[in-house]
Amino acid sequence: MELPTRKLIHTFGALADLGQEISDSGNFEEMVLTSLHLLLGALGIRRGAVAEFEAVDGLLKFVAVRGLPDAFPSSITVGEDTRAALLRIGLAAVQLDKLDPGSELQPLFTACRILPGTGVQLCVPMVVRSELIGLVLLGEKATGEGFGEEDLDVVSSMIRQIGVGIHTHRLLAQVEQRAVENRRLYDDLRAIYRDTVRAFAAAIDIKDKYTQGHSERVGKYSEIIARQMGWTEEEVEGIAIAGYLHDVGKLVVERDIINAPYRIDAKQSKELNRHPAAGYEILSPINHPYADIPLMAKYHHERLDGRGYPDGLTADQIPLGAKIVSVADSFDAMTTDRPYRTRRNLEQVIVDFRKNTGTQFDGEVIIALCRALLYEIKGETKTRPLMKMLGKDYIEPEKIIPLLNELIAELQPRKSASVFQ
Repeated sequence: MELPTRKLIHTFGALADLGQEISDSGNFEEMVLTSLHLLLGALGIRRGAVAEFEAVDGLLKFVAVRGLPDAFPSSITVGEDTRAALLRIGLAAVQLDKLDPGSELQPLFTACRILPGTGVQLCVPMVVRSELIGLVLLGEKATGEGFGEEDLDVVSSMIRQIGVGIHTHRLLAQVEQRAVENRRLYDDLRAIYRDTVRAFAAAIDIKDKYTQGHSERVGKYSEIIARQMGWTEEEVEGIAIAGYLHDVGKLVVERDIINAPYRIDAKQSKELNRHPAAGYEILSPINHPYADIPLMAKYHHERLDGRGYPDGLTADQIPLGAKIVSVADSFDAMTTDRPYRTRRNLEQVIVDFRKNTGTQFDGEVIIALCRALLYEIKGETKTRPLMKMLGKDYIEPEKIIPLLNELIAELQPRKSASVFQ
């Protein structure tokens, strides 16, 4: 067999590049058509078509057509016998086996019997990894000459590149579809997990008739703070879950202590203070999609000065997520009514933050909450979840804005102090 001409060698390279582009391109049909044009031009052929084989329906779907009659079908159904014959000839071409003139496959390779009367003279199956990918139909040469041995070698080599491109594109499409399905399944599971957590949080709060809705609000406050601190969406979702579940340990505390309409005594307080450690024991066996949720529940009552519980941790020993939940928990406690007191106004809350930042609260977390409040009060956010939870008439902007600005300015220089992360 003679080697192809220099022109055809360049054509092989160009077609190989197009085969890769077919697999990568979002405009699949346009790239297949370009490949067909290149093939026809290289051999001086007037007309042709490329069909992709859909095994499920036994359908040859034409994705690129040039120079064929207007009545040329968009697809044809092939029987099992024809499919098997196309697969056999395609396998022979892939293996570079030269067909003997007397072979039963030779007529299929040299003359197209699928679409008589269309001017198509040659049918070349595309087979990749023993799978029928499609079919290329070629018309007569512009010179009127027949197809010689070299022509068939060139056709086999060039069409192999097109077949590989289509096959790879098909695989990528399948992978993408599986990825979409897996993502949808993952999102559904996450939604189920979130709904379950929220239902669990509601069950926790039902035990405490005075603080119903507390766990959900702490979850939302934690989410707002973390987002203001620049956390990723996955991290924000994790801290929200931690907020929802931070009081799960209260399930082991006597209802009479939780619902006491007065300040509880030291013995009762000790019993209530069991709930962070109990929460950790409840949550630890669960394989959460977000890390450290059990630790955030365990340490949300720790303080920077070491006077918290259950382990008396200090400063950097306390996970940042637990510091966020701690501020969210305290903020909700101060801004809601309790059986032994009415809620504080926002001015009093800011005073408490100023007094206890550095000993109880982390300055970076307090700054994030103050900034989130400022943005909402000034109307710089599309939604106002904080103001919605706090109530329409709770905030007096003319009083609160200066106080928030002063607290932020006061805390910013102190962020580098050793008690802060």
